[in-house]
Amino acid sequence: MSSWFEERRADKVADAEQRRLDEEHRSKLRREEAREAKKEKREEKAQRRRDKAARRQARAARREKSLTPGNVYRRGTLALVAASALASLPAQIMHFVTISAMLLPLPFALEGAAWVMAAGVAYADERRLPAWVRWLLRALCLTAAGFAAWINYDYGRHTAASVGYGLAAVSLLGPLFFEVRQWVTTLSFDAAEKKRRAQEKDRARHEKQRRKDHKTVAQIADRLVSAAPFGQLTFEEAWERAWAIVHGTTDGWMTPDLHALAVRSAAALAAAQEPAPVDEKTIRRRILDHLWAPASAPAKPLRYVLPTPATTALRVTKKPQVVTDLPPSAKAPSEKPKKAGRRQPPPHRRTKGDSVPFHPIVAPLAADTARKHATVNGHHH
Repeated sequence: MSSWFEERRADKVADAEQRRLDEEHRSKLRREEAREAKKEKREEKAQRRRDKAARRQARAARREKSLTPGNVYRRGTLALVAASALASLPAQIMHFVTISAMLLPLPFALEGAAWVMAAGVAYADERRLPAWVRWLLRALCLTAAGFAAWINYDYGRHTAASVGYGLAAVSLLGPLFFEVRQWVTTLSFDAAEKKRRAQEKDRARHEKQRRKDHKTVAQIADRLVSAAPFGQLTFEEAWERAWAIVHGTTDGWMTPDLHALAVRSAAALAAAQEPAPVDEKTIRRRILDHLWAPASAPAKPLRYVLPTPATTALRVTKKPQVVTDLPPSAKAPSEKPKKAGRRQPPPHRRTKGDSVPFHPIVAPLAADTARKHATVNGHHH
């Protein structure tokens, strides 16, 4: 029995421990889920803030783009035109309705005619129609606006003179503002159109000159464009290929002659920058120029390097023509007794000039003279 109770107690302890571990695991999972949820919320908030900032920047960019002086002027003019039309219509409607209810569409027709003719002037300017067409449309626009202004003045003067003048001015200012707007737009468009036409003219002149100077390349380029499928090869690409075919290079639109000229020019420049060899004549001339014209001489003294003498002369004599007068050096005494040698010849009698050697250039002449005039002991034979 004791063993059964012990086993039962051990099972309960194990179950309790398992429940504790399970509870810890569930609490850990709940904490992780809460942490992930908070992280996702923070990311969502950050994304919402980024999206809001992006929308704000986009609105600012659109606002900046729409609030340019040109847009403000164009849109402001249209707003004034709309206000003018709304201010002039009620008086016209009341004027015609008092006459007959059937005349109710007439005010809208008058205002519509004025604004349609004004839009026709803008269309004529855009299409570059003849001037008489634009002036005709302007005249029709002013006629309709003037008739509407007269009706407004006639209706308003019964109330007060200022009311009549005000209504007439409102009827005329709208088309006038629109015409001024179209005039300013046409001027700016004309400036851009002149610039574009000047560029087209310069491009056409350049194309004509290029075809004139490089006829062979132009012919091959035209053939390449006509041989390729439509729209696949542009003329500039065909020109580059034709240039490579004719001249063999696409390096800066160079030709073989220009490459050869560039090489010769570079070699001439390198040769000009190298110091030229200085001979005796050049040194003498420079020294004399320096002495005769000291004012034009450079501030720094000139340095000249004299030419080195020739390594080989006409004739080089290794020994002088006469023997030296110095006695022979005494030899060290030998242990063996010397035998009686031959009698030494008497020493040479010195004459004038024997001790001075001849110059290498004069040596051949002296040798030739010695051969012609043989001497023995200083006496001619």
